[in-house]
Parts: sequence; structure tokens; C-alpha cells
Amino acid sequence: MTRHSLYSTLVLSLVSFCSIAQNPDNVIYAEGKIVNALTKEPVNARITYQSLPYGSRIGVINNSTYSFPMFDNEKYAIVVEATGFSTVKYLLDPSSADSANKVIKDVELSSEGESKHAIGQVMRLDNLIFEVGKSKIDPESYSELDVLVDMMVENPKMVIQLEGHTDYLGEAKVNYKLSQSRVESVRDYIANKGITRSRIKTKAFGGTQPLSRENTPEAHRLNRRVEVRILQN
Repeated sequence: MTRHSLYSTLVLSLVSFCSIAQNPDNVIYAEGKIVNALTKEPVNARITYQSLPYGSRIGVINNSTYSFPMFDNEKYAIVVEATGFSTVKYLLDPSSADSANKVIKDVELSSEGESKHAIGQVMRLDNLIFEVGKSKIDPESYSELDVLVDMMVENPKMVIQLEGHTDYLGEAKVNYKLSQSRVESVRDYIANKGITRSRIKTKAFGGTQPLSRENTPEAHRLNRRVEVRILQN
């Protein structure tokens, strides 16, 4: 191989390496738009994000859109702030990425003083994890529960109902008891953060209200959930 050919090969290798390093196929990106909840028009906001649980990766974006890489399969918390609008917080999980390796979360901002959480609204705690067959909360779930705590602090009149569900496998009585003990564990966590217990109702459904009847591990995992219903705000 001539010196020129060797040089050309090294240059091409370097370019290829840089391309791979900058655009790895396995990197997941969080992306979204910030809009006015009423008009659906773009809103320039300050988007702060940090990796969980330790916040080792943080960043700030000032725009009406955001995009950032989610490295090492870590979850990220984002806080969206804009003048004249109520601050909102979300938890982004890389496991919810689509086929294009993107976690898409558009954010709607409500004007300050305007209710963001309508009575009857139901939110699923997608990142709430318990030990198998038990009601002990996995520490990885604390960040999502803290978002719920913050929401109740920011809305002091809010009353919620925690609704526990299991899959439909096994004995109905056992499933009901498990779903009840799990929502009680969540209630205890929230109360220990300073939220009055009278603002936290609980209801257990066992496996009577599955989201899916498919007999697959994914469907059973989807059915095992805790949901938050807004009773008063």
C-alpha cells in the first residue's frame, strides 16, 4: 500500500469512527414541543433536565422545543418553566422509546391560576415499581412519586384517589389484598413527605379492571399498575 493510500484509509477510518461516535444507533433521544394548553401555540420556555437518580447529567434548553440524549438507559426528570405559565414536571423513561429510539413528550403549559388537573382526570404511574408479589416500593420509583408530591404541594386543595390494580392471574382475594397494600404503601410515602392523609384516598380493584386481556408478559405487566384520580382541585 502506498503512503497516499494509507493516508486515505486512515482519514476514512477516522471519519467513520467520528460518525459512529456522534450518531450511535443505541442512543435514545428525548424530544418534545412546548405549547400553550389553550391555544396550542408554541411557547418559549426554560427546559431543565437531569438524569436520575443522581443527577450526574444535567442541561438547560431555552426554546419552544427540546431534544437531548438519554445515555446509559437512565431516566430523566424535566422541569418546564415559562413566564405567565405554571411550572410542570415530568419523568421520562427510555423504556418508552419508539422504533426510532425517541421518547416523545409534548408539554402543554397552563396559565398561572388556571387549573392544570381537571376533576376526574386519571394519571397512571408508569414508573412505579414494587418487589414481585409484595407492596414494598423499589427506590427507583421515588423520583416519580416525588413528582406527585410536588404536584400536591403546588395544588393545596387537591385531593387524589390512588387506585391499585393487579393482573387477573391467581386468586381474586390475593390480588385484591395485594392491590390494597400497594396503594397504602404509596399513600404512606406521600404522607411521609408532608401531604395530609385526608387528601389521599385509596381504592383497590385487584385484577377486575385489566387494560389488556392478552395472555402475554407485556400485557400482564401493563395490568399491574397504580393510577391517580383527581377527586378535588
